[in-house]
Amino acid sequence: MKLFLFYFLLIASPAFAQQVITTDVLVVGGGTGGTAAGISAAREGVKTIIAEPTNMLGGMLTAAGVSCTDGNVLLHSGIWEEFRQALYKHYGTNNLASGWVSETCFEPHVADSIFKAWVKKEKSLTVMYRCSFEKTLKENNKITGAVFKKKDGSKIIVKAKITIDATELGDVFANAGVAYDIGTESREYSKENIAPEKTNIIQDITWAAVLKDYGAGSDKTIPKPAGYNETDYYCCCTSAPCKEKPYNADAKMMLDYGRLPNNKYMINWPAHGNDFYMNVIEDNETVRIKKYDSAKQHTLGFIYFIQTTLGYKNLGLADDELDNGLATIPYNREGRRMHGVVRFNINHILDPYNTPENFFRTGIAVGDYPVDHHHSQNPNTPHIDFPRIPSFNIPLGTLIPEKTDGLIVCEKGISVSNIVNGATRLQPVVLLTGQAAGILAAIAVKNNKQPRQVDVRTVQDELLRKKCYIMPFVDVQPESLYWQAIQRIGATGILKGFGKPEGWENKTFFYPDSTITVAEFEDGIKMYDPSYKKKNLNNNLLTIRNAMHIILNAGVFQLRNISGHLGLATGGSFFDERFWRGTLHLLNFNPERNIKRYELAVLLDFYADPFHGK
Repeated sequence: MKLFLFYFLLIASPAFAQQVITTDVLVVGGGTGGTAAGISAAREGVKTIIAEPTNMLGGMLTAAGVSCTDGNVLLHSGIWEEFRQALYKHYGTNNLASGWVSETCFEPHVADSIFKAWVKKEKSLTVMYRCSFEKTLKENNKITGAVFKKKDGSKIIVKAKITIDATELGDVFANAGVAYDIGTESREYSKENIAPEKTNIIQDITWAAVLKDYGAGSDKTIPKPAGYNETDYYCCCTSAPCKEKPYNADAKMMLDYGRLPNNKYMINWPAHGNDFYMNVIEDNETVRIKKYDSAKQHTLGFIYFIQTTLGYKNLGLADDELDNGLATIPYNREGRRMHGVVRFNINHILDPYNTPENFFRTGIAVGDYPVDHHHSQNPNTPHIDFPRIPSFNIPLGTLIPEKTDGLIVCEKGISVSNIVNGATRLQPVVLLTGQAAGILAAIAVKNNKQPRQVDVRTVQDELLRKKCYIMPFVDVQPESLYWQAIQRIGATGILKGFGKPEGWENKTFFYPDSTITVAEFEDGIKMYDPSYKKKNLNNNLLTIRNAMHIILNAGVFQLRNISGHLGLATGGSFFDERFWRGTLHLLNFNPERNIKRYELAVLLDFYADPFHGK
């Protein structure tokens, strides 16, 4: 009897209790990617759970305090654009460039409130806060859920059809035995000529903070941090002591870098500021927390330096943000990178139309940020000559493990090279890869398929319905009547984009109103289907009549909507202006004039539908 009583108390005690929950989709981590994934899966009507170790949603954007976003200003894509619109509504303005580092700066608690409001609207979505990932559930080669530990020591077992790893460092796929990479890579391994050598060195982390201006005459100076060394912050700006060359900005400009609404300042300053090198990727949670304290102290030291040496005593830790002004999690720029169905490297960004893989056809998210690595705090980091890049899209296969089923990855753990991670790690891109991960998971659940079995076009179709770019064309936006057709035809490669590196906002242009030669059009068809035999037409500009003739006689398309319109190909009567305007929504009906690229995209999409043909 005593033995039975002891056993009953053991399983009933909070420290040993286990709760079992079943769901369709489990998202491990409510960070930037995880929040987008969970909301997107739930919007598709599948039962979804987000398990988040903090009390906030949004990760980098909120709990990590990095609330000035990087990139995608002109790519108004999907949940990223939805997030910006929510910020504009909250602040009553579309001008959120309060800090010079970004066009979109906001207070972390505002972003958290937006995400929580979205979550509240989704009846299929549950968020479990204060739940730390412990281990995966696995049957043979398939992930079937995960086990979590709550703050009171109790366990929650979540069984799921699809699990999404949205952790900051890739803890789920590592625990599941999925192969991965950490650190810099050799060129032999990465297939990138600019890759340096293999090391385990990752980018610097930052323990960000938010300061608030408490007004002239206020003294919010914090206690001098233990181990404080003033010289650590020399040369952070021209107002600071410096024995070398200071960063070319005075103290005010340095603070305005991350200026937020309502007289607050994001402290995430890389130049002799609060970047900090450590690699805790392979450590357990307890060890990580202990080691992270060094990064916190370094940031507190920088704040103390700003308040004392630079004289800004009126700027104190914001008592209404995060953990009394300090981030609740570190800003991890880099973690593990999974081995996926495909591996995306810098060659695919630099020359997307001339790599054998043609990954651009399978894009599910877009980005325009340059390759940007933070390595100032580790002198042993090998040098890399980062190239200037155009904007890019990310292939679906980077989200799917090479061999393991039941699992999708978002956040920074997707299957990219170390170099490419410097461009795909930014907040807008991670929001969009998270959205794609959630949609992929929902489609897999609804069709009883593994993620690797889901057709990429099915995912892209749903993304397009959600106004998500699958091609990074900056000059045709979702409000255009022709946007979806241009996105679809662009993803076939028949009509290519033109990439242009432009500093911190790289671009790819479709040039919708420009013309195209017959040779260019035929080259595009041959790229789409190598069996196409060119008609040896001259290199003149393509007319509407010749465009339709080529489409109808190419022999590589599954033609549709042709009945009643064959006259164009045979030289007979052309379909009338009413059809051109009313059905295709095109203007200036004249079959003998030169066709514009957007018109050609519409014709191809309507008659040939090459997007769904391959």
